[in-house]
Amino acid sequence: MKGIILAGGTGSRLDPLTRVTNKHLLPVYDRPMIYFPIQTLVSAGITEIMIVSGKGHAGHFLELLKSGKDFGAKFSYGVQEEAGGIAQALGLCEDFSGKEKIMVILGDNFVEDNLKQAVDDFEKMKEGAKIFLKEVKNPRSFGVAQIQGDKIIHIEEKPVEPKSNFAVVGIYMFDNKVWNVIKTLKPSKRGELEITDVNNYYVKREEMRFDILKGWWSDCGESFNSLLEAALLVQKKADQKAK
Repeated sequence: MKGIILAGGTGSRLDPLTRVTNKHLLPVYDRPMIYFPIQTLVSAGITEIMIVSGKGHAGHFLELLKSGKDFGAKFSYGVQEEAGGIAQALGLCEDFSGKEKIMVILGDNFVEDNLKQAVDDFEKMKEGAKIFLKEVKNPRSFGVAQIQGDKIIHIEEKPVEPKSNFAVVGIYMFDNKVWNVIKTLKPSKRGELEITDVNNYYVKREEMRFDILKGWWSDCGESFNSLLEAALLVQKKADQKAK
């Protein structure tokens, strides 16, 4: 299975920090934000990784990350020429995938859990998709999964009246049907191709599985508070390790 990190977008919610750099290059305590999703993939056994960024800062990623050798990985790079949404950025990675299953992680998301077992389980599935959920206090800020028994029956993006408190984390696993799904999408009201529409395709076909994260999760790009909270969590973990 191959890995994809999506690190584009304008980072407007973190303005003015993002006026001269990509948000995924901002520091989270002692490391650039992009280091955390890289570590998530590598720890899960995925070492062939494509990083997609916007055209304004693509060279900065290459200068920082280079070939991936320092991370025990091999990196490829892609450029999203306009902010057309997560699904549009993902669509740029079809050739890289080689029709293998993929694990996608948003560059501002990082998790405490080791996802190796989840990757191994997904590799054994014949088809379908898998997402990760985390119970949150502010579900209106995220895509929210409506769960019935052991199945997701719908995902709603930033709902006014959430059907649950389970946010869809920015980590997704897809089979090779995903490329055809992306080609059928139409832009949302925001003018973007939405990853929620991709996920709901699999939900409707009853091919969507999910795991609930046990450890902490942070969407660093959601707000200044989330960026600070992530830094404090990383500092706490570093201090515990140093003892």
